[in-house]
Amino acid sequence: MARFVFITGGVVSSLGKGIASASLGALLQARGYKVRLRKLDPYLNYDPGTMSPYQHGEVYVTDDGAETDLDLGHYERFTGVAARKPDNWTTGRIYSDVIAAERRGDYLGGTVQVIPHITDKIKEVIQAETDGYDFVLVEIGGTVGDIESLPFLEAMRQLANELGPQRSLFMHLTLVPYIASAGELKTKPTQHSVKELLGLGIQPQILLCRSDRPIPENERRKIALFCNVRPESVIPALDASTIYEVPLMYHREGLDQEVLRLFGMSAYGEPNMKRWEDIVHAVKEPEGEVTIAVVGKYTNLLDAYKSLAEALTHGGIAHNVKVNLDWVDSQIFENDAEAVDRLEKVNGILVPGGFGERGTEGKIEAVRFARERKIPFFGICFGMQMAVIEAARNLLDIKGASSTEFGPCNEPVVGLLTEWLRGNEIEKRAAAGDLGGTMRLGAYPAVLADGSLVREVYDGAGTIEERHRHRYEVNVAYKDRLEGVGLRFSGMSPDGVLPEIVEYPDHPWFIGVQYHPELKSKPFKPHPLFAGFVGAAVKQARLV
Repeated sequence: MARFVFITGGVVSSLGKGIASASLGALLQARGYKVRLRKLDPYLNYDPGTMSPYQHGEVYVTDDGAETDLDLGHYERFTGVAARKPDNWTTGRIYSDVIAAERRGDYLGGTVQVIPHITDKIKEVIQAETDGYDFVLVEIGGTVGDIESLPFLEAMRQLANELGPQRSLFMHLTLVPYIASAGELKTKPTQHSVKELLGLGIQPQILLCRSDRPIPENERRKIALFCNVRPESVIPALDASTIYEVPLMYHREGLDQEVLRLFGMSAYGEPNMKRWEDIVHAVKEPEGEVTIAVVGKYTNLLDAYKSLAEALTHGGIAHNVKVNLDWVDSQIFENDAEAVDRLEKVNGILVPGGFGERGTEGKIEAVRFARERKIPFFGICFGMQMAVIEAARNLLDIKGASSTEFGPCNEPVVGLLTEWLRGNEIEKRAAAGDLGGTMRLGAYPAVLADGSLVREVYDGAGTIEERHRHRYEVNVAYKDRLEGVGLRFSGMSPDGVLPEIVEYPDHPWFIGVQYHPELKSKPFKPHPLFAGFVGAAVKQARLV
């Protein structure tokens, strides 16, 4: 039966619970155990699908079409275990299910309360679909002390009592700040955070102490004494130059050994950490470097492009080069016609996904620059749509070419998708319907054209399956005309209705895709499109 590790955070947010959870999962995997990770988010939104990237960062999409927290991306990248809809629950989704049950009469006229009904539902989703796993790591979003997280913490307290110490463990990530004026690391925030948990009936057995410098042994013993844990259970969580070094750092500090000891399991022998050693070596000691311009609209909040940035790093690992990212706000190309010249110094241009009209003209200008100057180009989702609009305007001379996402237009090269096939069923959406969960979401197949660059990139595969998240599609009615001026539609949906991939055969490397390949890239298995794009950038760098 599965053992459950509950991971909480204290003092401040953004300490890195997601990386800590993913790293522990990677360590347990390296010891031969089967792991699964899930995230519980206390906010009231049903899911993050309608939240602004400025509020929440990127939305991570799973194969089964769930819009989830970005931490699930870390889980997949570190463990390779595909996340699914049951792996991310919010307060909104929990309450929605409970209220639906009440409306059906499932509670037989009883008063529906936080305890036991909400907490029972939380316990149910924590334990769902966990058969066959050795460890289930459950991360609780937010910070201990937030009113929103109280039902989740209470549910875990109850569940830990029901499972017993042989099947449950609490791990708390906290902060040990350095006060420059005193010249000291301060342990009091950690003590207060643990005290908050103790007031809720939870005694953490392992403390991960985030710090920007080594924590002296005497301070670790002090934390252990006042927080009622063994000194060996106080694990320094120091800043790392790359997130992929964190599993190695935690192993050196004994995290995986301590987890196994607390579960009464043998920790003899060393885990196989070669995978992570090789990745860290490739990141820290590259043989060269390239510069990629990412022309987007959320460039002042890089969490909006978390998976994208990591996938580009993975592409660099594939070629043993460092990938320098030049984050460019696309609006600068709209306000200054000469600003696009800054792209002359880069080795590749990437236009990522996005929503809304702001910055689109700048993205189209970046596409034009890449096409005309023969600079490797990669367009993802919205970026592919901008590439098609650029071709329609500048190669077909359709000046009014645009997307209906920006309002009514005479030449809808990109339009609202109202129905599509999923397997043998047709899914439909109304233009004026709800925004939440109504996009084309999750894994869909695409058929690749013979002799195309993209088919070569995918090692000759005739059919692929990639994850989507979008509401608008390239209008297939323009396909023949666009192909007549050189833009090849090299990937289509199996029914031939939905364009999935476009490319220019006479360009060194120009590919646009309607899906999000960054969501399936791993440091130990870079996505072929990112490996191919960075490889083209390496060639471009040598030419320059």
